[in-house]
Amino acid sequence: MSPAPPAAGGLHRAGPADRARFLLRVLLPGAAEGLIRRRPWAMSLAERLRTDRAAITTLRDLRHRYGPRPLRLSVAGRSLVLLLDPDDLARLLRETPDPFTPASWEKRRALEQFQPHGSLITPGPERAARRRANEEALDSGRPEHRLAPALTARIHQEAAAVAERARAGGQLDWDLFAAGWWRSVRRLVLGEAAADDTALIGLLDRLRSTGNWSMLAPRRGRLRAAFLDRLRTAIDRADPDSLAGALRAGPAAREHGVDPVHQVPHWLFAFDAAGAATLRTLALLSCHPDREAEVRAETAAPWPGTRREPVAPLPRTRAAVLEAVRLWPTTPVLLRESTRATRWYGTVVPAGTAFAAFTPYFHRAEPPTGYRDRFDPDIWRDGTAAGHPALVPFSAGPAGCPGEQVVLLTAGHWLAGLLAETRYRTVSALRPGPDRPLPATFDHTGLRFTARRA
Repeated sequence: MSPAPPAAGGLHRAGPADRARFLLRVLLPGAAEGLIRRRPWAMSLAERLRTDRAAITTLRDLRHRYGPRPLRLSVAGRSLVLLLDPDDLARLLRETPDPFTPASWEKRRALEQFQPHGSLITPGPERAARRRANEEALDSGRPEHRLAPALTARIHQEAAAVAERARAGGQLDWDLFAAGWWRSVRRLVLGEAAADDTALIGLLDRLRSTGNWSMLAPRRGRLRAAFLDRLRTAIDRADPDSLAGALRAGPAAREHGVDPVHQVPHWLFAFDAAGAATLRTLALLSCHPDREAEVRAETAAPWPGTRREPVAPLPRTRAAVLEAVRLWPTTPVLLRESTRATRWYGTVVPAGTAFAAFTPYFHRAEPPTGYRDRFDPDIWRDGTAAGHPALVPFSAGPAGCPGEQVVLLTAGHWLAGLLAETRYRTVSALRPGPDRPLPATFDHTGLRFTARRA
């Protein structure tokens, strides 16, 4: 039975059965996997059950049933508007932070566990100064960070060390990769003194695990204080050519009193997702020999030996990383909250309403083209991706990821380092090859490769 048409120019409201489907097939599986810190056991189960494919199908069915306009729902008493059309997604992101703030109630409760004053969850006028401090430190919008030579020198060292250990043992898995990845992240963000401070990341992981429960979890004040105290010490000792050093010395931070200790936690949090994207990209390349050959040719140039030499831009490698994030978004839900009443197709939606966009749906089902379930990095180089508002691997608009270029720099040069002297073959259960549509769920923590000298 088709739903009743909305009032002229209005929005549909989902019925009880469709609300239940949305809750069971979209929201609950995502929450089980962990939106702030991924749970390996849940990721493995989700891969086997193909939960993201079921979620994408559910949203496609909702669009077919109700049409492309935003769909109104009520979930656990919370008024929610679900976006189903790329143009509406573009509006939501374009009109952030006013009237659509990223500092939604759910996000604030989750992230304040470890970054109570982070720019992403800061409402009101203070947000602009904190956002500007982040953009200055991360060189947002610039193709190459001003500290790129120093940063890539550290990346090269850690990636080469991981590749050497992988060859020695004949295998690369997530645990081996992650140990080297996090050591490089600490060096990139906090400098040499923090290289071996695994306890700092351990504290952050515990707080992120609590953040998975959002409003259901109590605040862990003592644990957060211990983490922030340890982080402040690390920032105070950070080298000038580290990202924290750049933030500490930046004019926006100094002029507006932005405390680096409340901005850096989000960088560390985001680098976890960047590591997942990097290893997924390696799996894609190892299963697509032609694409791997292109990346190997691009990354074959000698790595910079000093902190003053120019850094290779690696456009093909970066495109491969972007494509991995399109295929398996590291931020599966883009969430906003309206700060005032807004009008959508003639319907006035009240202030305080949550707006949600499920990125796997937009990346796979919109537009319905041939590349949606295959690995096609060329779309990031030929203008295809730039021309479609559904493709937002790093979000977009005024609240888009300020560290996008730093992530692409890091992931691209990590891949260059891993591939320099080593060949990998994916041997885990899921092999993302060209012979079949790529799955919508891909557990990066279960990845395993054989490794041998190239």
